[in-house]
Amino acid sequence: MSCVDKGFSPYISLLISGLTVVFDQVIKWQTQQSIAYGDSISLTPFFNWVHTWNTGAAFGLLSNGGGWQRYFFIGVALLISVALTRLIFNKVSKRDGISYGLILGGAVGNLIDRLFRGYVVDSLHLGWQTWQLPVFNIADIAITLGVILLLLSNLQVSMIPNLPGSK
Repeated sequence: MSCVDKGFSPYISLLISGLTVVFDQVIKWQTQQSIAYGDSISLTPFFNWVHTWNTGAAFGLLSNGGGWQRYFFIGVALLISVALTRLIFNKVSKRDGISYGLILGGAVGNLIDRLFRGYVVDSLHLGWQTWQLPVFNIADIAITLGVILLLLSNLQVSMIPNLPGSK
């Protein structure tokens, strides 16, 4: 019997989510304790540990919205968290369970920031010469990995042809 037939334990998904939140919040706390706002520490030629705040969405989208976006993103994160928690407690494959756990953990990590700080702490920056990524955090990485894993899972399922005798 495959993990799709059996289902993946929702508690493992919630553990992944919880560990993601803890790791994300520890890094954000350490950033705020160690680096002044706006400062940067170069760790390698292509990786910097920085201290920035994001009041918008991914990549700073809507960061100059005048404050309404905080409540909008809190609402979105709450809705996504409820929906993902419901999905986690359905029978899901291992890959989907891991994906949902990562996305939920990332959403909750950034939600905590918005609720208690009013902004999201971003601290990881990758770049080389003129090529630069926007600053991000562990929650953003978890959401991105979860979405990629979910997309790959769905692409794989849709690309497998129906075999004779299968439903």
